[in-house]
Amino acid sequence: MSLSLYAATIPSYRQILGAVSGLLRTAQAFCTEKGIEASELIQARLAPDMLPFAYQVKSTAVHSLGSIEGVRRGVFSPDRTTPPDTFAALEARVAATLSALEAIEPAEIESFVGRDMRFEAGNHRLEFTAEDFLLSFALPNFYFHAATAYDILRWKGVPLGKRDFMGRLRLKG
Repeated sequence: MSLSLYAATIPSYRQILGAVSGLLRTAQAFCTEKGIEASELIQARLAPDMLPFAYQVKSTAVHSLGSIEGVRRGVFSPDRTTPPDTFAALEARVAATLSALEAIEPAEIESFVGRDMRFEAGNHRLEFTAEDFLLSFALPNFYFHAATAYDILRWKGVPLGKRDFMGRLRLKG
């Protein structure tokens, strides 16, 4: 059995982004229930030198759809825009990302195989093939930021479990 590049990326992005959407709804409900200002969670960090929850959520969009857009252009650079600062705006970013990912045709992703791809950050450059960029850079970054968003919420007391992180599994059916 061979695994396509599409199957290795897009369904996983969609699964975890769906879970991130659920994390946002749970976090917002937690704030309402506990009388906590939303900014307390949205700006929360695990460590002083780490970026806040909002950045982590934004980065799930950047390292999923943004990585696909980067492959289309042949270059990916870090997104330095300010993250959304409300649960509604974060949810809108995730929803727009999911919608765009759902519209991607498998044939387009398969056409990326073997294509040159470059990561650029300032003077720093890394050369990849598209598939190596997606599988060794974009996917690990995507999961890192999704897990960090989950961890921040857990640390702040939001009642979440592993199933909340995993999202909707792709079961045989």
